[in-house]
Amino acid sequence: MNASELFIRTPNRRRFLRSAGILGGMAATFPAWADTYIDLDLPGGPDKRELSTAFPQKAQMIVQRTRPPLLETPWDIYDHSVFTPNDRFFVRWHWAVIPEHVDVTEFKLTVRGHVNQVVSLSLADLLAMPRVEVVAICQCSGNSRGFFQPRVAGAQWQNGAMGNAQWTGVRLRDVLDRAGVKAGAVAVRSSGLDDPVVPAAPKVMKPLDIDHARDGEVMLAFQMNGEQLPLLNGFPVRLIVPGWYGDYWIKMLSDIEVLNAPDQNWFEAVGYRVPDTPHASVKPGETGFKTVAGVTVRGIALGGNSGVAQVELSADGGQSWQKTTLDRDEGTYGFRQWSTQITAPPSGSLTLQVRCTNTKGEVQPAEPNWNGGGFMRNVIERVQLKVA
Repeated sequence: MNASELFIRTPNRRRFLRSAGILGGMAATFPAWADTYIDLDLPGGPDKRELSTAFPQKAQMIVQRTRPPLLETPWDIYDHSVFTPNDRFFVRWHWAVIPEHVDVTEFKLTVRGHVNQVVSLSLADLLAMPRVEVVAICQCSGNSRGFFQPRVAGAQWQNGAMGNAQWTGVRLRDVLDRAGVKAGAVAVRSSGLDDPVVPAAPKVMKPLDIDHARDGEVMLAFQMNGEQLPLLNGFPVRLIVPGWYGDYWIKMLSDIEVLNAPDQNWFEAVGYRVPDTPHASVKPGETGFKTVAGVTVRGIALGGNSGVAQVELSADGGQSWQKTTLDRDEGTYGFRQWSTQITAPPSGSLTLQVRCTNTKGEVQPAEPNWNGGGFMRNVIERVQLKVA
């Protein structure tokens, strides 16, 4: 997975952003708590979404759903820094039964299963362990689902179901060592304090292969950008899986189970399946498978499970590409800012395209992928501008 997004800095920035399709929506009657609304300009609609500050520890967010809360980061936030502020970091929960308060004095994290001894760790226990930090992007695998054509079921995100933060916590490997992993272990499955709304529904659980879980990069975070985690982003402890989509980043982590057989829980075996094809792409229905000279253009890029090697921009429909200037590298799994200057025509239309190449040599594809789940969208970004 690699991706790039662009911003245009002009005297009339809002007009440019609207013409570029960077605002979005849902046609509805807006509730009293909505501050205002925004047009997301999604090809399959609906186009209007509420903007609200009604959620705890959150500034104004795009409301995709109220319960369970699905809150999208407004696009202009990414133009401020490579780090996404905690109060503007996107929120995505699967089930509506979410604790509204967690007593840290009573909180316990259990490590059990194929281990030498069951361990119950308090938050104080975790805080006393050796700390590590990592800069990493958390991105919903359904980010940009609203642009899939034909339209697919699921949250109709624009591009704001992602965020980059500096995470502080402890290695999962060190936590597992407290319990002692037995020979024959094949996976580590995690779950949190959230529960389904009806007993028959599956609990959210996700496994990692044992070697991945113990690689030293996977961690349990209790801080985000130097502050405690917001409740809606997983307080008091969240699993951090750098380079992997957010469905593996279990929030309000409370249970770690070591398995000696492959996991077959619903969220692994059914809920998040993607085609085993190049770029996770299949055909719909397929089964079995010139403005003012010197305009500054800038944006952000991500390399998936590797770093950003280069970002290129084209203003002639992809016939030629110019390298952009990359800003400071904050880490393999974080956003990388980029910028360049372009010469635009005095009037008319202008299409800009931007593509990212990661350190593995993987280049964003020219054609968008498609799958029935609306997952893993990746395509060269295009912005249509009207110059006047």
